[in-house]
Amino acid sequence: MDTLDQQFHRLHQDGLLILTNVADAAGARIVEQLGCKAVATSSAAVAWAHGYADGNALPLERLVSTVESIARVISLPLTVDIEAGYSDDLTRVAEVIDAVIAAGAVGINIEDGASPPELLARKIEIARQVAERREVKLFINARTDVYLKGLVPAEDRVAETLKRAALYQSAGADGLFAAGVSAEYEIAALCHGTPLPVNVLGLPGLPSPEALKALGVRRLSAGSGIAEFLYGAMAGLAKSFLETGKLDSSHLKAFTYGEVNALLKPAVNA
Repeated sequence: MDTLDQQFHRLHQDGLLILTNVADAAGARIVEQLGCKAVATSSAAVAWAHGYADGNALPLERLVSTVESIARVISLPLTVDIEAGYSDDLTRVAEVIDAVIAAGAVGINIEDGASPPELLARKIEIARQVAERREVKLFINARTDVYLKGLVPAEDRVAETLKRAALYQSAGADGLFAAGVSAEYEIAALCHGTPLPVNVLGLPGLPSPEALKALGVRRLSAGSGIAEFLYGAMAGLAKSFLETGKLDSSHLKAFTYGEVNALLKPAVNA
């Protein structure tokens, strides 16, 4: 029987792997029961659940406890979003990756953000070395923020993303997460321009799963979207209960990513 790491790699070979990112063990069990083929964390959702804003602020021990609790209750491959490795110090990045593998992860997302792509390439090399020492075939999904953060003019986005894809592949990446791309012609160009399985983010305006599959996409992620709706639903239910003493779910709406992240700025007296 294939090990979990082998299973996770195989899930990217054919079809479209849909990942409904979660924040905790209960969420992981829910999506497992719903038929998900693997479990993925949302870095934002995990950070928010522990009282931290998204953005490389979550303490390693909180991340590890979350990974351990999820791995304890599921029988599926688990991939963990580790943001930018929570540090630019390569020794520290190695510690983070080693810890999440030890806790049960067989895949990671790691992102470049606004930093030079060469830095992420070095982090990917470190991740591969750590995984080999652990004897785990870690699936390294390299996320580039060319689209999400508008790092280059719109007309240069495809070329810049493919340039980074080649760099990250040579460093040891197994997948490319082009978060924020939504236009069909750009998605097609990315899928044809790199041998890496392409991952897209489920944002408004994205083509249907059937269309994505036809374009060559191999992975679709919910990101923090589910958590954003859950916080909005919580606020709506709480407001209704405070005002009427009853739970009224008729006016539920999602919070935005920015609204949730802003809630978790440290208190003045913290």
